[in-house]
Amino acid sequence: MTDILPFGPGAWVFITLYLASLLLLGWAGRAARKEDTLQDFYLAGRGFGFVVLLLTLYATQYSGNTFFGVAGATYRVGFGWLIAVHYMLAIIVFYLAFAPKLHNLSRSRGYVTPTDYLEDRYQSKVVSLVGSIVMIIALSNYLLAQLMTMGRALQGLAGPNYGDEAYNYGVIGLALVMLIYGTLGGIRAIAWTDVIQGSILMISFFVLLLLLFDQFGPLSAATEKIATSTDAYKVARPNTAMLREWLSYILILGMGGALYPHAIQRIYAAKSSRIMNRSLAMMAFMPFTTALIAVIAGIYALAYVPGLEGAATDQILARLLRIIQENSFIGYTVVVVIFSAVLAALMSTADSAMLSISSMFTKDIYATHINIHARQSKLTKTGKRCSWIVVSLLVFLALLLKNHTSLIALIDRKFDVLVQLVPAFMLGIHFQFLRSTPVLIGLIVGLIIALGLAFGPFDFVVNGKLWGFHPGLYGLAVNTLIVVIGSTLIRLPR
Repeated sequence: MTDILPFGPGAWVFITLYLASLLLLGWAGRAARKEDTLQDFYLAGRGFGFVVLLLTLYATQYSGNTFFGVAGATYRVGFGWLIAVHYMLAIIVFYLAFAPKLHNLSRSRGYVTPTDYLEDRYQSKVVSLVGSIVMIIALSNYLLAQLMTMGRALQGLAGPNYGDEAYNYGVIGLALVMLIYGTLGGIRAIAWTDVIQGSILMISFFVLLLLLFDQFGPLSAATEKIATSTDAYKVARPNTAMLREWLSYILILGMGGALYPHAIQRIYAAKSSRIMNRSLAMMAFMPFTTALIAVIAGIYALAYVPGLEGAATDQILARLLRIIQENSFIGYTVVVVIFSAVLAALMSTADSAMLSISSMFTKDIYATHINIHARQSKLTKTGKRCSWIVVSLLVFLALLLKNHTSLIALIDRKFDVLVQLVPAFMLGIHFQFLRSTPVLIGLIVGLIIALGLAFGPFDFVVNGKLWGFHPGLYGLAVNTLIVVIGSTLIRLPR
């Protein structure tokens, strides 16, 4: 392994101890459980305080896509990818559109999974089932992206000679660690690891920014270098097409990100509405400490690490770290810590997605449609088995796709699907006249339109977008019309 990655024995001892601490937290989470129930395993008894909730939201929301995907997209697009800061802010705005009411309902009604709300609100097991399937598919895509990023973190650091072997180590090894501590301690253990991981992330990204300035000089010099190269168009003012794409990302990621199932379950787990609101208010500042720095890293890579194309561009952050570590002992030491922080970010998001998938399969599908008389302890064990099966399948898929798709491409398709739940959640929680049948029909039609445009043989769909907008937004527009008009017609007197 030391031949593959440019770390010495001391660095590997540090990384190994860090990973071992996550396993210990898994055991501690198991020991701290109060009962062998779904609510305790997946929501930690609804007892998250301000610090834990803030850091677990932060560590979960800022994933491998933020570090590697945003940096890689910036490398391909240039300054236009400053949109990453805007769409991360938009997620908080859309949270506030429905999270306060949803939190209060979850405490009074005892929700465990996101689709518990759908079944309670619309009194329809079909709406709940379809909602669960949509969320599981979207989260499986998300978890796949995190697993691939684990591999690319090591792939980029290892360099071209050992890249594929390092990718395999990253995907398999880190997935195994995540599975063990996640299935041992449930969301309690995951939240505790998020506190450590979130704290390291905040500090490490500020240090990374200082290291980039020290290694490459001011950002203005990097910009001038790009402006005199064949990539000069990447520092130009955005044109009309780019502005349309900006608006599309703000809308689709803002709405879709607020509907992440694992984020909704953290809303359920907040100790009080006051704590939840304070945490969301603090989250509004986080894009400037994370997404913005990832964009800056992408600009430096575009100037000083030219020549990468396609899926290889997602390795650029790791390439920068390798350059920094080779220049000084301080740089080497800091890169080891930053690398550990990046691994932390990847696992903190992947473990949350894994747990959310298993909770929805276990409670909303298995317990509702397959074994309705199963005891809570049986359901908890089923959820753990589900985690192992799902992650194993996605690890296999991540190994197959190692050099065939970019992380941003995976993000686009996930949100095309996830935003079709916006009317059911964000409108349904405020407008009581919405009815189950139009909600179900609108959801299905929206999915057909979104996926049909995304994967159909249409020449007018360029780079997965129609006139600069994601297919999911067109599906959502029709979906919303069906829900509102259909519910209004049902409401009218005969």
